[in-house]
Amino acid sequence: MMEVILLEKIHNLGKLGDRVRVRPGYGRNYLVPRQKAVPATGDNVAKFEARRAGLEAAQRSALESAMSRAEKLQDLELTIIAKAGNEGRLYGSVGATEICAALAVLGHSIEKKELRLASGALRNIGRHVIELEFHADLNPTITVVIATEDVGR
Repeated sequence: MMEVILLEKIHNLGKLGDRVRVRPGYGRNYLVPRQKAVPATGDNVAKFEARRAGLEAAQRSALESAMSRAEKLQDLELTIIAKAGNEGRLYGSVGATEICAALAVLGHSIEKKELRLASGALRNIGRHVIELEFHADLNPTITVVIATEDVGR
């Protein structure tokens, strides 16, 4: 196991400044290169304490920015038209790319990595609640309604 100091809050791991033990591959290959953590050496602990206030201020401003983005999406219901069979199953699926494109048409810029499709791409018509992750402390939701094309059957 490898001990690291977190430089930001990470879901299911810890908050800014926590010393946590992670698997070496996760620490070396994900946390450290993406500057989400540093190895917990004596030198790094001193450096972290020196820049703690700046990191906390950056976290607060990121949360405020995420809150303003979430406020704009509050009570949003997005309708996507897709082809489907008689039983309500789509011919294909609606994924993060299609949802982001539909939101962009409405003037909202959302990245694919900010969408949380818990059970994968949407494959049925109906209402689906999609969770967004703008910040580790803030997970707003939007409603995606998938409707069928009316082809006059």
